[in-house]
Amino acid sequence: MADTKKIATRDAYGSALAALGEKYDNFVVLDADLASATKTGTFQKKFPDRHFDCGIQEGNMMLVAAGIAATGLLVPFASTFAIFAAGRAYEQIRNGIGYPHLNVKIAATHAGISVGEDGATHQCNEDIATMRTIPGMTIISPADAVETAAAVEAALNYVGPVYIRLGRLAFPIINDADNYRFELGKGVVFADGSDAAIFATGMMVDSALQARELLKTEGIDAAVINIHTIKPLDEELVVKYAVKTGAIVTAEEHQIIGGLGAAICETLAENHPCPVKRVGIRDKFGKSGKPAALLEEYGLTPADIAANVRAAIAMKHK
Repeated sequence: MADTKKIATRDAYGSALAALGEKYDNFVVLDADLASATKTGTFQKKFPDRHFDCGIQEGNMMLVAAGIAATGLLVPFASTFAIFAAGRAYEQIRNGIGYPHLNVKIAATHAGISVGEDGATHQCNEDIATMRTIPGMTIISPADAVETAAAVEAALNYVGPVYIRLGRLAFPIINDADNYRFELGKGVVFADGSDAAIFATGMMVDSALQARELLKTEGIDAAVINIHTIKPLDEELVVKYAVKTGAIVTAEEHQIIGGLGAAICETLAENHPCPVKRVGIRDKFGKSGKPAALLEEYGLTPADIAANVRAAIAMKHK
């Protein structure tokens, strides 16, 4: 991990759109009066004729995107905060985009508790759960700026509705290997291990890697797997590491209800039951505060992940 520069995935989203605009002319970008915050303004400056501000009307924006996609001529990226996309516009996404399975890409920024001082009303910790319930919806939660750029291009070239979960907080680039390759629906093994496996998504992948280093000092060998595509889940990889290690920990900046941990538990319950510990927000709303303080208060630190790995390993020996 030579590059330690920190970049927010929302910034990477804006940069990716602008770069892809040079390469592809088959997509447009919609926003809901938040171009400076979602970073679609970067695209707007380069391609003003391909950027449309729909105003503070998120539900309407989703249906405008549906109408564009229904023509089959252009691919729309509809951008707003996660709380407004997965929350306020849920009905329009479900009925107007999901039901007809239209080729709309929904980019939801400011997801998770690391939004910080904006507080509970803007810290959307339920969006993965709500989007998972929509049949045919693909869900991507990139682990860093590099993966965000790759995910946006993959979403553009995939036919069907996609929800891309992005954050406000800047965090390290970890996908800096020369052989990095993004593939929808396929988890990425960052580190192999035999004692336990940590499945993480989004910003929690970096935290999982830090937890692995903490555990190594204790002689615990933990695998770290990046699940950038939460739906469809890489079930084969999940089962493989459940069989191999017998102890699973999931880590997400989201409610443990309905998120990555729930998806993995559902898979293992049907295929290979084993001890699982979930690191995430435990059925609580957020609060206003500094991101680092909130991550600590809600149990989302590398130390918290490491503690859950120890607990999962202890469970398999009972």
